[in-house]
Amino acid sequence: MTNNLTTGNETRVMLRFSIPFIIGNLLQQIYNIADTFIVGHFLGSNALAAVGSAYAFIVLFTSIILGLCIGSGIVFSQLFGEKNIGQLKTAIWNGLVFVFAVTCLIFCVSFFLLDQFLLLLQVPESIFEDTKLYIQIILYGLFFTFLYNFGAAIIRSIGNSLIPLLFLVIASVINIVLDIVLIVAFHMGVAGAAIATVIAQTVSAILIVGYYQMKIPMLRLKRENLRLDRELLKRVASNSVLNSIQQSIMNFGILMVQGLVNSFGVSAMAAFAAGVKIDAFAYMPVQDFGNAFSTYIAQNYGARKMGRIKTGIRQAMKLSLSFSAVVSLLIFLFAEQLMGIFVREEEIIQIGASYLRIEGVFYMGIGLLFLLYGLYRGLGKAQMSIVLTVISLGSRVLLAYVLAPIPRIGLSGIWWAIPIGWILADLTGLLYWKRCQKAWKNLNE
Repeated sequence: MTNNLTTGNETRVMLRFSIPFIIGNLLQQIYNIADTFIVGHFLGSNALAAVGSAYAFIVLFTSIILGLCIGSGIVFSQLFGEKNIGQLKTAIWNGLVFVFAVTCLIFCVSFFLLDQFLLLLQVPESIFEDTKLYIQIILYGLFFTFLYNFGAAIIRSIGNSLIPLLFLVIASVINIVLDIVLIVAFHMGVAGAAIATVIAQTVSAILIVGYYQMKIPMLRLKRENLRLDRELLKRVASNSVLNSIQQSIMNFGILMVQGLVNSFGVSAMAAFAAGVKIDAFAYMPVQDFGNAFSTYIAQNYGARKMGRIKTGIRQAMKLSLSFSAVVSLLIFLFAEQLMGIFVREEEIIQIGASYLRIEGVFYMGIGLLFLLYGLYRGLGKAQMSIVLTVISLGSRVLLAYVLAPIPRIGLSGIWWAIPIGWILADLTGLLYWKRCQKAWKNLNE
């Protein structure tokens, strides 16, 4: 099943394509919350801090793979918009080989330098071994993470966002069930949580590869597609690497913030781990909408329908900013209750509520930023997404490290640094968009 995003009402087309994205990651976040709930309530705050600290590291290396897959998918979407199926299939092969090679490199570097990374993160000695064990097990599932995300990028590039959702739902259910079995019934600790994740990733990878082979004959690779095409490889690699750099910069900045939070002790770590999960759940819909928006932009850019791109941007901004404003209000009102889902200690709840109330008020800033990321990825200007990420994360990290050591500010300095970074990046992205519009005057509508 394919879906042409270059025709029809812009708002309806974007919503129809993005809703499976949103539902899929909503369910994924429900799984993450269930995972955090199970770890926090059955293994305690130390285990929660260990998994939370490991999560920041895991997101860093998986974000590189995700960025490569997203970047590849943008090229695939542009070729599909051009209706150049032969080139699309050759691009898929070149992208597959390239991303697989990078995945192998990430696995080797992460596995053999894990102790050094954890020391850099200032992981406390009391949770060091649990954190290390959790990450080591997750690393074994890295290749299945690659297969699922690359397959999902191909399928979404032709306008089908429903199938990746279905397989994600199946994997999430398996993950939650195995969490309960391995942690609660078999008392396997943090290792049980990691093993459950790897098994779920394996299932999702097998399903998506099987679907691609059996249900999409139009994109089934033939012998003539299994060749090195320097131009296509350069195009896929360039776009993929730039997107991966953006993703890794984003998560490296988060990792540095995690290291700073770690210096405030286990209570701050546990609060931050729970707060980040709530955060991700709260603004996940606008993040997924931004990712879906990039496919909309890419297909229309490939078809050279600039008028649809401009209309789509206006409508997307209205949808994203309205949703973000509502979520900000809910987070502000129910911060303590949300933290209470994960932890029972009052000190941890109050630290997490402070985090949510400070940065959660500014979700409109991150909502707009995700749209700008999607816009520039779809236009093939991934380097601009990198610039925005550097501004957002760079200012966040700089301000956090300047403000946090001040006794009267402390942790709240880290929290305030986050929305300031979003706002600075938004302003830069909007100014650059005005320049892009001027450059389009000579292009055909």
